[in-house]
Amino acid sequence: MKRQFDDILLGSIELFCLAAEEGGFTAAAQVAGVTPAAVSRSIGRLEARLGVRLFSRTTRSIRLTESGRSYYEECRQALTQLVEAERSVMGQQQEPAGVLRISIPTVYGHFRVLPLLPEFRRRYPQVKIEVHLSNRNIDFAAEGYDMAIRVRAQPDSTLIARHLEDAALVVIATPDYLGRMGTPRTLEDLARHECIQFELPSSGRRIAWLFNEQGREREVLAEGSYVITDDVVMGGVTLARHGAGLFQTYRFIVEKELAEGSLVEVLQDYGGRSRPFTLLYPQNRHVPLRLRAFVDFLMERREGWRPADPSIT
Repeated sequence: MKRQFDDILLGSIELFCLAAEEGGFTAAAQVAGVTPAAVSRSIGRLEARLGVRLFSRTTRSIRLTESGRSYYEECRQALTQLVEAERSVMGQQQEPAGVLRISIPTVYGHFRVLPLLPEFRRRYPQVKIEVHLSNRNIDFAAEGYDMAIRVRAQPDSTLIARHLEDAALVVIATPDYLGRMGTPRTLEDLARHECIQFELPSSGRRIAWLFNEQGREREVLAEGSYVITDDVVMGGVTLARHGAGLFQTYRFIVEKELAEGSLVEVLQDYGGRSRPFTLLYPQNRHVPLRLRAFVDFLMERREGWRPADPSIT
């Protein structure tokens, strides 16, 4: 194989990736332990070799050009694979190690994944975990995440998708609220109730409530005086717990209160709907051992969640 890269060029690629991630030459220089001028010269060498501008520069800031972003995504993946290949050859990956960066929706993080992390760390003490709790979609390449969990994940040929569970939905309220306002018996009764809404911050779209009616799936855009725009755990469920109205949420969030009687499930004749949660990670040739270990761990633990179709992997 003909040699394509020398040590200087490889070093320039690393500095370019650092500059892209840190948002500037000075910040990249501090991380790398070199001077900003050295970073600038390295970027210049790359731009001269490629014949394109990788960064748009102003007196106050730099940002990746379209070509620069594309080049960064490919270089970041290549450098990651080099690191993993080196660890594998050197025997450093006989046990999972390194930093695992995961992105999880807030509700799923609080009630499903975060409680499991101490057990995972006891199994694999050399793995450090960075958790991003958010309901927004992330860019694996640009933001450097190893794995994400999402609701209703869209098909993507660059990602491997593993089904975790179909999380059952319930409509809940307090006994006090139902004593004051009555218990809804049909979907039409929702028009006479305070129905706490959850609005997607990215689109401003309110989430419809999902029901089964006489064997047909039905969506209802219920109305009410409360709209939650981000954290469904601290928002809609907390309001419902304090008697503000009806709220549709995941059963796994409120199963303790339902068992105790502090919350009551209503419209059970229209129940049975769920939303799927999916684990996603990049379809790379070299999957880090720490990621493989965490994926296997979650797939093992999902058996204790309900209900997940065992035929789906």
